Amino acid sequence: MRVGLTGGVASGKSTVSAMLAELGAIVIDADLLAREVVAKGTDGLTEVVAAFGPGVLTADGEMDRPAVGAIVFADEAKRRVLEGIIHPRVRARSAEMEAAAGPDDLVVHDIPLLAETGGARVFDAVVVVDVPVEVQVERMLRDRGWTREDAESRIAAQATRADRLAIATHVIENTGTLEDLRQRVAEVFEELVSAGSTDE
Repeated sequence: MRVGLTGGVASGKSTVSAMLAELGAIVIDADLLAREVVAKGTDGLTEVVAAFGPGVLTADGEMDRPAVGAIVFADEAKRRVLEGIIHPRVRARSAEMEAAAGPDDLVVHDIPLLAETGGARVFDAVVVVDVPVEVQVERMLRDRGWTREDAESRIAAQATRADRLAIATHVIENTGTLEDLRQRVAEVFEELVSAGSTDE
């Protein structure tokens, strides 16, 4: 059973992802892989430097993520260049990890930009972690110390809430307590596992 998991910035998607892993899902985290494929010493990082110049490296030769973020969030063409370097590598690494999973495993692909990339159709199910935009902004101001302007521009760079909900087969609403969230994640996990076993 291949599941896509997505949600807007500050929706709590990473928390849901961790809960699914605790329940036994194999989680393939696109964000984590996106870091891995441009880590120090990789050909991915070499390509990023070729595209954006040596100013995107830290003193110790790692990719300076805030510097790259500042470049690509302000310029869509540059963002596409970066995505062209990272996305194919992430897809290749995901495919390797998925190939290693067992036939009864629930494989969850944690993909922040699933609605934006149109990749939902390749999954058996799509789980969307949903919160109102005001909640996203409030959490970014409170938990990340961002300015309202930064928070709103990051949200604007992502798909709309309606776009995400349109691709969902399961919605996990995350405006309650952590315990509410844990309960809903467990329900969705059970639904996905039983749907996977009836497909056999």
